[in-house]
Amino acid sequence: MFDFSIRAESLSKQYMIGQERGYKNFREVIGEVASAPFRRLRSSNNGNGRSKRSAEDFIWALKDVSFEVKPGELVGIIGRNGAGKSTLLKILSRITKPTRGHAVINGRVGSLLEVGTGFHPELSGRENIYLNGAILGMRKAEINRKFDEIVSFAEVEKFVDTPVKRYSSGMYVRLAFGVAAHMETEVLLVDEVLAVGDAQFQKKCFNKMREIGNDGRTILFVSHNMAAVRTICKRGLILEPGKSVEVGEINKVVDAYLARANEEARDQTSSETESFLVHDVLIKPVESEVVKTFEPLDIVVRFTPKQEIEDPGVYVSILTSEHRRLAGLDFRDFASVHKLRAGQLVEMGFRIESFPFLPGTYQLEIHLKDMAQHKFEFVPKNYQFEVAVTPIYAGRKLDGWFGEVGLQAQPIAREGGEFITEQDQALV
Repeated sequence: MFDFSIRAESLSKQYMIGQERGYKNFREVIGEVASAPFRRLRSSNNGNGRSKRSAEDFIWALKDVSFEVKPGELVGIIGRNGAGKSTLLKILSRITKPTRGHAVINGRVGSLLEVGTGFHPELSGRENIYLNGAILGMRKAEINRKFDEIVSFAEVEKFVDTPVKRYSSGMYVRLAFGVAAHMETEVLLVDEVLAVGDAQFQKKCFNKMREIGNDGRTILFVSHNMAAVRTICKRGLILEPGKSVEVGEINKVVDAYLARANEEARDQTSSETESFLVHDVLIKPVESEVVKTFEPLDIVVRFTPKQEIEDPGVYVSILTSEHRRLAGLDFRDFASVHKLRAGQLVEMGFRIESFPFLPGTYQLEIHLKDMAQHKFEFVPKNYQFEVAVTPIYAGRKLDGWFGEVGLQAQPIAREGGEFITEQDQALV
């Protein structure tokens, strides 16, 4: 038994930007071969034996990425678009070669990288199942044993003898995942392709991946769905453009990634109203790196008055990503501030002792006030932030079924006026 499933050492992949030349016909190839000695002679005489290309003509999709995955581990690979996630899986799948470095994989590899990858469009679903199995080195008897299970999982019974070129993207994904998940491979590589499927099928796939992990098989899962990554994976790897920056326990890795994303999402350019120049809006969790449900949160507006403000105020509204208002706080409901001078740097805001919003993407809408002049000035910019998935009720991680706002509560169960709960305690 090997002590690792995947070992990558200094994996690097370089691509040339743009296209040096297109495809050539046979006559052009023969002409180039015949003229090659003369071109080399001219180049040597000119002292220019190589074409001139600067470093700006190339890009490193991956650069010196190293990691190791143990047998049976479920590892999430996360990073923004262009970080090299798909390139990494293509190298591990032997679709493309690394520019330098190498990767060792112990066992057969099943891949689900792009819609239609590995499928022949003219063949039926049935024929593609057998084709994929044969490519993975499986015997016909093995494929026969798994065939009905694959078709049932993919929900394509009526279309299994239809050429897959007539399948919708969702049907493609269902069949492709069914084949990849049920074939007896030791390593499964899954890209963001599952996002094409509907929510019910995604949940079905996630349950299947957990089952695969429990059977001792290894999964590398690329996704932008942080809730899914937390639920499925035990370890995580963050990729930033071309390089790995963190490997570790999945919750720690995802929190670090979201903290970076929130920091990058903050637009450092100022915004202004008639009476105020807004420098920044700080959305700072008090106890952790990222905003979490029921943990304390500071929301602070940094601004400079353009003129003297006799009676200043701040109003902060929390919106959904669709700009639906969920809650608001008005500073004057809690305290008052003395007169502000023109040009004076000021910070005003709130500490929310238990932030009640469930995981998701939210925005802040800001109004600055001069109550003495009855002026309410809207800041023409919204500030986006994420609330991370975290165990809330009895250690459970919640999904959209629970809505957008969390409630702190005590359980009540009585019989004949007497409490019958084992413990009379808060669920959070």
